[in-house]
Amino acid sequence: MDDQLSPRIRALQELAREVVEAHVAPHAGEVDAQAAWPAHSMKAFAEAGLMGLQVPTPLGGHGQGLVALSVLTEAIGRACPSSALCFGMHCVGTAVIAAKASPVHEERYLRPIAHGRHITTLSLSESGSGTHFYLPRTRLTQLDDGFIIDGEKQFTTNGGHADSYVLSVAPANGESPQAGDFSCVVLDAETDGIEWLQPWAGLGMRGNSSRGLRLTRARVPAANLLGEQGDQLWYVFEVVAPYFLMAMAGTYLGIAQAALEATGLHLRSRRYAHSGDALADADVLQHRYAAMWMAVEKTRGLVREAAARGDAGHAEALPYILACKADAGDTAVQVTNDAMTLCGGMAYRENSRIAQMLRDARASHVMAPTTEVLKLWLGRSLLGVPML
Repeated sequence: MDDQLSPRIRALQELAREVVEAHVAPHAGEVDAQAAWPAHSMKAFAEAGLMGLQVPTPLGGHGQGLVALSVLTEAIGRACPSSALCFGMHCVGTAVIAAKASPVHEERYLRPIAHGRHITTLSLSESGSGTHFYLPRTRLTQLDDGFIIDGEKQFTTNGGHADSYVLSVAPANGESPQAGDFSCVVLDAETDGIEWLQPWAGLGMRGNSSRGLRLTRARVPAANLLGEQGDQLWYVFEVVAPYFLMAMAGTYLGIAQAALEATGLHLRSRRYAHSGDALADADVLQHRYAAMWMAVEKTRGLVREAAARGDAGHAEALPYILACKADAGDTAVQVTNDAMTLCGGMAYRENSRIAQMLRDARASHVMAPTTEVLKLWLGRSLLGVPML
């Protein structure tokens, strides 16, 4: 499918692969074993000029959309899913800032991002709302010259390492928010009133620094508000959901592809001592490997189609986009689980590469919006029922 990409995106894909091979892959095991935030990966992406993927070209970025994001996160996810998640969430945060950027946002955030001098990320999840990320309890108090933010966020990727955080907050009018009725604001890392909670140590995606963030009278200037207060239903389905879901779909597709490749290598290289036959000669293993390949290619086809429709502003893009993360998560779990079985005892060694893939893949189903929520939204969308 890569031959169907535009020359510009293929060039970015090749650049990403070179960076991954030289700087990301050699440290992937260390990132997982130590639950270490991949500073080396983010530095390499910045030096290669990839951090401005979603920054408009007049501001020095690449001006790319969903196709490029899915392609690059797949390339990174094949080697180090934590690095793909950290890069992807930076790109999502960038896209949200860029969607309705003011001149202040352009100069303070987007130009530095384009030049590799600024990392941003998205911070929507809260422990009290679970998968209902569109119902934040973190609140704004409006002042004459800005806002005060009070509340607590959870699972903030790049937590404690980014230079800014795109937060969802309840409107400043004091009313309980309705679905999608919230505001987005950029929080600078050096703001007083920020407290980072305990470091992330998960079963999978161990290097993404997915940390809790407590905000106590954190003061931000009025210029840091994105768009208008309470207009974020537009952000949810026009920017946040498409970019987030495509970044995640690419990441999990990368995991599935890596598991497929590792399984193929094992089947071709391992031989029975008594006969000399390769595992690849066994009919039952050929059948199961074929099913794995089919699953990966079908998911890739869906992801590329959804991204292309989203970039083109196609009227029917949303159902495809909603399906992407759910399908990629299902495929990643299925294929990595099959890889564990087909690769036998070698895969079950402590902290084997395939075991890491399975742990990372499993995270797909619990990241909000979860697989079940996405399938619910997809069904409602297809049936003409309001999603929220």
